[in-house]
Amino acid sequence: MVIIGELKKEFKRCGGVLKTAELNQLGFSSRQIKNLLDEGVITRIKRGFYELTDYVSQEEVVIARLFPQAVIFLESALMYYGYTDRIPPAWQIAVDKNSTKTQYEIDYPIIEPYYLEPKFLEVGIDKIQMEGVTIKIFDRDRAICDVLRYEKKLEKEVFNNAIQRYLKDRNKNIRKLFEYAEILKIKKKVQTYIGVWL
Repeated sequence: MVIIGELKKEFKRCGGVLKTAELNQLGFSSRQIKNLLDEGVITRIKRGFYELTDYVSQEEVVIARLFPQAVIFLESALMYYGYTDRIPPAWQIAVDKNSTKTQYEIDYPIIEPYYLEPKFLEVGIDKIQMEGVTIKIFDRDRAICDVLRYEKKLEKEVFNNAIQRYLKDRNKNIRKLFEYAEILKIKKKVQTYIGVWL
């Protein structure tokens, strides 16, 4: 069996989260996993997923380990790009509308899933590496399309800030923005809110 030091190293290599199957591969039986839980070495996040009790992972890393297909979305993406100063009360993630809803019922991290058509989940994905884990996030141009699509769900100040900061961003790609707008069927909205400033 792997010693605790090695176990901690493995947890850190995987962004602080391991699945039951991964613990089994390291040589831990169900009984040994239960002992680790009882001793407070590890904590159950949700069925089949554990984290080191004394190791604090970035929340987006935990989300990516729990839901590898989820994409950081809307205000959470805006925060990453510096398009908002407001920290959303929950991590907003885009997930397949056909996925099982109960899997997203977790206490930590606090998430707010948005159920999208699978074809829209593939549009404008960017990947970032954090703590050895790949995190999916919509790129800045897709994030602005989502701001326009979900305008009614956003506070006016968040909406206006996001548009203004995007327009000032040197890394924006207007061609991509209009490509995404076409796919997401919001071309008119993009022309109204963004086109007027170009």
